[in-house]
Amino acid sequence: MTKISQDFAPPFKLIAPFFILGSIFYFLASMYLFSFNLDDLSFANPKVISFVHLFLLGFVMMTIFGAMAQLVPVVLEVGHFGVELFYAIWPLLLIGTLLMVFGFLYSSALLPYGGMIVLISMMIFVGEIFLTIFKVKKLTLVMSSVLISNTFLFFGIIFGLLMALSYAGTISVDISSLLKAHIYSVLGGYISITIMGLSIVLIPMFTLSHSFSLRPLEISIGMMSVAVVLAIVSSFLHLELLSYIADVLAIIAMLVYAYLIYIIYTIRPRKENDIYAISLMFSYSSLVVSIVFVVVYFFMQKELYLIASMWLLFFGFFGFLITGHIYKIIPFLVWFEKFSPLVGKQKVPMLADMVPYKSSQAQFIFCAVGVIIVSIAIISQSNILIGAGASFLVMGSIAFMRSVLYMINFKG
Repeated sequence: MTKISQDFAPPFKLIAPFFILGSIFYFLASMYLFSFNLDDLSFANPKVISFVHLFLLGFVMMTIFGAMAQLVPVVLEVGHFGVELFYAIWPLLLIGTLLMVFGFLYSSALLPYGGMIVLISMMIFVGEIFLTIFKVKKLTLVMSSVLISNTFLFFGIIFGLLMALSYAGTISVDISSLLKAHIYSVLGGYISITIMGLSIVLIPMFTLSHSFSLRPLEISIGMMSVAVVLAIVSSFLHLELLSYIADVLAIIAMLVYAYLIYIIYTIRPRKENDIYAISLMFSYSSLVVSIVFVVVYFFMQKELYLIASMWLLFFGFFGFLITGHIYKIIPFLVWFEKFSPLVGKQKVPMLADMVPYKSSQAQFIFCAVGVIIVSIAIISQSNILIGAGASFLVMGSIAFMRSVLYMINFKG
């Protein structure tokens, strides 16, 4: 289990806006589903592109940035290089995300501005993280994963900005060549490797698991890194064989990572199935089914299976992995800041007392049902079902927003 210390944690008021905005974007992404018509659903549809950026930038990236602002100095046991920079990151990411979402939907002229603001936000983040990491003489595997993932993020946002400029007609580049490089750099290189590294800190900490080998993590991070590099090279050189190898390596990397999580769960001494545990069970189950759909896509070459796979990866795997951890991270941070100084002086709440039971359970049930219904809707091409699934997800996202605000404002 990775050693952590709260001595270098930044103030919670710096972290809170990331989690609040992330929950709001989760709600907006759920609402967005009502606008989809499955008859013209494809990755080339501007609505789909807009939705992907709304979910990934607004929910996934916003929440990950907030979590890493807290976790990086805690694991490294050094202070941030410039913690005040995070006060600029979330407003810039918020503005840039909205401009890009509206740019894809209504006016491509907004894309260069949105892309540039997102670029500035992420460059501040990447630069600050790098400078913080460089304060440490010896890196652990977890922090090496952060270094690798942020390197891929740097290239991913450059590719994304070039694509946004070309989409708006400002410059002329081959968007199709950059697309896979952008997707792999962000999804595989940044989000997946970041999740691999951070979850190996957080999951053992919250489940009290220990005495497991990190070799599978080394393999999965190594294979995913090679996959991303091959995908980028294949995008520019148009080598289909390299692209195929990258896809296979990425799938194997995620399966090896899922196997490690399974091992950690089987040896955990804390067996109760709280909201955290069941969220992670649904998350990793979604990941496995997502991989199955990708394999089916390779054999059948029907885009709907790839769309279903990406849906399960986004709302199933990323969504429940993040929301599940929120129910642990926010109470932990709020307790440490508000109640740890009172230990021994007066009665203080337990971490479990800070999680709203009804709204957290409602969020899980509604969102899990919604994810399953939308998956079936995509495969069966049913617009009625996707509307039903969206309804469940909206209800679940409202419950999630309530839970986030309750935990942040918990008074004891």
